[in-house]
Amino acid sequence: MHINQREGVLVDPHHRLSEDQVRLVDDVSRALLEDPGLLCFNDEATNIFRNAGARVEDAGECRRVRIHAGLVDGALNAAPSIVTLGARDPDNRLVLDAAEPRVRFGSGSETNIWLEVSFDGPHPRFGQRKGSIRRLADSAHLCDKLEHLDFFIRNVNIQDEEVTVENKDVNKFLASLANITKHVQGGLTSLSALDDVIRLGEIVAGGKETFEKEPVLSFIACLVKSPLQFVDDTTAKTLAIAKRGVPLVVSSCPMAGATGPFDEFGIVAQINAEILAGVTLTQLVSPGAPVLYGSVPVRTRLDNLNDMYGAPEFNHYNQDCAQMARYYHLPCYSTAGVGDTTAPGIQATVEKMLTLMEVPRSGAQYVHYAFGLLDRTNIFCPEQAVLDDAHIGIIKRTFEESNVTQARQDEVLALVREIMNTPHKTYVYNLPMPSYDPVYVRYPLEDGDAGALYAAHRRYREILEWPRNPLPEDLQKHIRAEIPGVLPQTLQSCGD
Repeated sequence: MHINQREGVLVDPHHRLSEDQVRLVDDVSRALLEDPGLLCFNDEATNIFRNAGARVEDAGECRRVRIHAGLVDGALNAAPSIVTLGARDPDNRLVLDAAEPRVRFGSGSETNIWLEVSFDGPHPRFGQRKGSIRRLADSAHLCDKLEHLDFFIRNVNIQDEEVTVENKDVNKFLASLANITKHVQGGLTSLSALDDVIRLGEIVAGGKETFEKEPVLSFIACLVKSPLQFVDDTTAKTLAIAKRGVPLVVSSCPMAGATGPFDEFGIVAQINAEILAGVTLTQLVSPGAPVLYGSVPVRTRLDNLNDMYGAPEFNHYNQDCAQMARYYHLPCYSTAGVGDTTAPGIQATVEKMLTLMEVPRSGAQYVHYAFGLLDRTNIFCPEQAVLDDAHIGIIKRTFEESNVTQARQDEVLALVREIMNTPHKTYVYNLPMPSYDPVYVRYPLEDGDAGALYAAHRRYREILEWPRNPLPEDLQKHIRAEIPGVLPQTLQSCGD
């Protein structure tokens, strides 16, 4: 049965690892889960593992949990291989099928800094601003209009004076949902807000049953502190979300050289073990809970110990993880498109294209961080997001399948023979444009001497003026009546 969804791009996945190497990573990861095991700082998770047959030992302020292979196998059999992520516009739904290497691209991070670009003549000026509800709403609106952005992960940390730990979640999810018709995903700041956020999703989706079938929002939980430690609060969030059956990214983000080995084999085996442990926990508490294999392995810079995204090894780590996810029949949440520099320019373009050309080729179904991020994941720049959209469009074209088929043999012969019978013998005069394949005409943001950044700036300002897709008034009424803690500026963003 055909289901309308965002198309993304279907790739022929690149296999960096052989079948023997995949099995070797799996063997080492399982061995790590038994020895040294995981340090678990959450009592509920410890008891769940113990009751399921894992060996639990005292480790001072926490417990050491040794997970045997049978628990992992049971979890992998229970976890669904297809996860559906709904959206306000049903045509924007995503069906993430572990067996189908259909790649989607989205935003990510929760940056504290919004990079404002202005022009004084031909030269750009950059100003760093704090994230806010207004800026989050604007970024969601921008992302709604970017052609190649398939999902929205909150990319701006709301820092308005009125925002508190207690009300942050409902405001960041509402400001996002109210300004984009694509799927919305984010982390949970406070476990106490989970019920309100889910209720918000149910209202926007049109009811509880609709939300359960096609949730318009989902969650990310980085429950593992590398190496091999289950953090108390994020583990508690993981358990609660899994029990509610809302899609969840089980995420791990070791830094090669700091919280993980520099060696490719070592870091991939470690992150794979950490993700398998998280997946196992979700399935023990709620068999069949929808989860994504959340791989975010990065490199450590040797000069300042910051995380590093624009490095060849970054591609290796993430390609390997996508293969491991496919081996386990789990949809893969992967990472590409981050610039280590602080402003748009040639360094950002090179670093982003380095990973955007390679990681999606692995067939990961859900590639985040791909729009607007600079200074690793600390800055969001809307103009950079416009540039990234253009570049991802080009990249998607490079992944398209060849049209060399037996069925077109006679057509190609006739075409060449026809041209050879003309006096000019030039194809452009006789062919309609585009040809059988779409033709790449020019760089999408080409703007003469003014440059691509100015063109992106102009495009962003145009999009800000475009009509938005506000939440219907009846839904806004329900939200005002049922969801506590929603701030006036967030409500204002619902009706722009």
